Amino acid sequence: MFALVDGNNFYVSCERVFAPALEGRPVVVLSNNDGCIISRSNEAKALGFKMAEPVHLKKELIEKEKVAIFSSNYVLYGDMSNRMMNILRSYTPDVEVYSIDEAFLNLSGTTSDLLEYGKTIRQAVLKNIGIPVGVGIGETKTLAKIANKLAKKYDGVCVIDTEAKRNWALHNTAVEDVWGIGRQYAKMLYQMGVQSAWDFTQLDQNRVHKKMGVVGHRTREELLGKSCIPIETMMQPKKNIATTRGFGKKLSDLNKISEAVSTHAVKCAEKLRIQNSVANYVTVFIHTDPFSDRERYISRSITITLPVAANSNIELAKAAIKGLKKIYLPEILYKKAGVIVSGISDHSFVQGNLFETINSKQYQQLSKVTDVLKARYGTDVVKLGVQGNSKEWHLKQGHLSQRYTTRWDELLKVKA
Repeated sequence: MFALVDGNNFYVSCERVFAPALEGRPVVVLSNNDGCIISRSNEAKALGFKMAEPVHLKKELIEKEKVAIFSSNYVLYGDMSNRMMNILRSYTPDVEVYSIDEAFLNLSGTTSDLLEYGKTIRQAVLKNIGIPVGVGIGETKTLAKIANKLAKKYDGVCVIDTEAKRNWALHNTAVEDVWGIGRQYAKMLYQMGVQSAWDFTQLDQNRVHKKMGVVGHRTREELLGKSCIPIETMMQPKKNIATTRGFGKKLSDLNKISEAVSTHAVKCAEKLRIQNSVANYVTVFIHTDPFSDRERYISRSITITLPVAANSNIELAKAAIKGLKKIYLPEILYKKAGVIVSGISDHSFVQGNLFETINSKQYQQLSKVTDVLKARYGTDVVKLGVQGNSKEWHLKQGHLSQRYTTRWDELLKVKA
C-alpha cells in the first residue's frame, strides 16, 4: 500500500502558521516579481481567483474583499517542507519527496487500520508544524494520487483498499485528472469516448499500448491495482540545473546585469555541490520583456564549455560573465537573465586538462568554506565581489513575510 500526503494550499498554509488571524480570510501568494497568483486559500478560490492569473487584473476585488497578499517566500516554504518530510519519515523509512508539498509513503507491512493510520499522520503534521494535509492511500501510487484528490472531500483522508472502493473512485475521477495522463492524451481519450478513469481501464490493453506507449500501459495497470511505479527514496542527480529570475525593473547596465548573472551562477554551483556533481557547460541567456508593446523582443543565449568540469563559485561565475559579455547588446532594456549548467556528472569522475592552469581544488575548498559560513550566518554573509551590492535587479517582493524559521533576526515575536 502507498500513501500520498500533500499540504493543502501549501504556500498559503505556511503563511497562516505564523499569522493565525488569516484563518477564514481570503489569502493569495504571488509568483516571482509579484506577477501572478500561484497559491490560493479556499476563500480566495470561492471568490474566483484562478491559478496563474495576473494579480493586477484583480485589484478591485482584492480591495473590496480585503484579500491578504504575500510575495513568494521560498526560504520559509522550503524549511517548512523539510520539517513536514521529517515528520512523515517517522511513520515509514521509505518516503519519496515528490515536490515541495507532496510525498509518497510506502506503507507495506503496516498492520494498523489504514484509515486511522492516515488520520494519525494528518494530525501529527498539523500538531507539529500547523500545516493541514490530505492523505490518500491506495494499492498503487496512481491510486494513492486519486485517493488524495478525493480526500479533500472526505475529512482529509481517503483509503482505496478494496475492489469496490477502487471501482467507485475510478468512476468518480475524470480521465484528465489521472496521474500520468497529460492534456494531449486526455483530449485524445475524450475523442475515443473515454470520460472517466474507469472508462480508461476498460480499454483493450494492446490499444492503450499502441496509442500511449509504455506510460499509458503502466498507468492502466496501476489503476487496476497492479503496482508498476516503485517508491524512489534516493533523489536522482539532476541532468540540468537552472537559476533564472526576472529583474525588479528593466536594466541596460552591463555591470548590474553581471551582478545578477554571477549570482545565478553561484546558486547553480551551490546546487551542484549539494548533489556532489560537476558541470561541463554553462549556458547564459538574457531577454527583453516579451509582453511589451513598445519594445522589440530580443532573446540571446550562449553556451560556454568549461576547460575542466567544475562546481566552484568562481569558475562558474567567470564562465557566466564571459558568456554574458558575448551576447550583451548595449542600450537595450533587459527584463530577465538566467544561468543553466549541463553536462552534469559525478564529482569523483572529473577528466583533467593537461594545459589548464586554474587551481580547481583551491576554488572548490573556498566554495565549501562559503557554504559553511552561509549555513551558519546567513545567505548574504559572504559572496564574490562581482555579485555586487545593487538591489536594482532583485525581484519585486512588496508583500514578503519574514523568514521565521531560518533567521534569528526574523523570529516570530510574541508579547506575553
